[in-house]
Amino acid sequence: MGAVSYLNRHLTLEEPQRVSDGAGGYVESWVPLGSLWASIEAGTGSKRSEDFATISVVPLRITVRGAPVGSPSRPKPEQRFTEGARTYVILSVTEADPMGHYLICQAREEVSS
Repeated sequence: MGAVSYLNRHLTLEEPQRVSDGAGGYVESWVPLGSLWASIEAGTGSKRSEDFATISVVPLRITVRGAPVGSPSRPKPEQRFTEGARTYVILSVTEADPMGHYLICQAREEVSS
């Protein structure tokens, strides 16, 4: 993979943060950690029912530049990428090459309909 030439999508990496709701509970909000250039390859999608909505699930392979373990710019499971109105939930992260120059994030895009 000539990965550098394929990093043509500008994504924002976000992390969930719990904030007090003032009534003894909390609400979850998403905090931007930074932006990354990425390549996105889509897999085969499926649909499932959840609560009162039908959710369309598309597995994705998102490639980004490598970052050391523990670095805030290294994606982690349960974080997400956003691209405009689109949201990609990160499921797992592995090195794409032995030197760790690139990371592969297995993710899914969930779209309510």
